[in-house]
Amino acid sequence: MTTDNWEESFVDQKVTYTLEFEGKFIIIEHVPARVCLETGEKFFSPETVEHLQQMIWRQEKPSRIIEAPVFEYAA
Repeated sequence: MTTDNWEESFVDQKVTYTLEFEGKFIIIEHVPARVCLETGEKFFSPETVEHLQQMIWRQEKPSRIIEAPVFEYAA
């Protein structure tokens, strides 16, 4: 019988969550997540996901607004 000595390496971190909703880009800072040290993949608890959804659906007033340039990919 063989056993793999594979160990997951996750750390608790505050991350920036971004998405596009109704044609607008939304950035939510300081979101708690478990982050894989090998891949950088972020995992959110069900409670955190619910809170993010409520913030977006309620369209709360943002802490601040930023402006970003938009480029079109042309090959």
